[in-house]
Amino acid sequence: MSKTIKPFLPLNVVVLTVSDTRDESTDTSGAYLVEAIINAGHKLVEKKIVKDDKYQLRACVSAWIASPDVQVVLVTGGTGFTLRDSTPEALSVLFDKEVEGFGELFRSISYQEIGTSTVQSRAVAGLANYTAIFCMPGSTGACKTGWNGILKEQLDASHRPCNFVDHLLPAGSLCESRG
Repeated sequence: MSKTIKPFLPLNVVVLTVSDTRDESTDTSGAYLVEAIINAGHKLVEKKIVKDDKYQLRACVSAWIASPDVQVVLVTGGTGFTLRDSTPEALSVLFDKEVEGFGELFRSISYQEIGTSTVQSRAVAGLANYTAIFCMPGSTGACKTGWNGILKEQLDASHRPCNFVDHLLPAGSLCESRG
C-alpha cells in the first residue's frame, strides 16, 4: 500500500504579540514569526500587538477564529507567571480541543536549550472552528524553538505521518494510520 504524498499547502496565518511594552520597532518575536511563515511559503493575513489583557486577547483571537480567512493564529507573549501574564487563561477557554502535546513538546525541546527554566513556560495550543492557535513565550528564542522544533513541520501538509493542515480545512480528515 503506497501512501499519497500531499503537496505543501500555503496557510493563512496571523501573528499576535501580547505585550504591555513592545511596539513594531521592538517586537523582535513577532517579526521573527512573520519572517518564518513567509519564508515557509504561508500567507501573512495580519499582525497585531495587543496589551496583556485577557478580554482584549479574547476579542482579537475570537474574531480570527470566526474568520474563514484565518487558519492559524501564532501568539507570542503572556505565557509566564507575572501578574500580567494571562494568555493561557484568556485563550484556552476559546479552544474546542486542546493540543496538550504542543506544550509538552515545546518544554521538552526548550529544556535542551534553557534547562529547568522551561518549567516556567506555559506554552499552550488548541483548535477552534478549523483554526489552530499556538501560544508561545515572548522571547525570540522561544519563538524560534516553537517554529523550528514543531510548527514548521506541523503546518506543512507534506509532513508525515500527520500534521495539522487537514484539521484546518472544513472537510478535515484524520492522520494516516500508523499500521
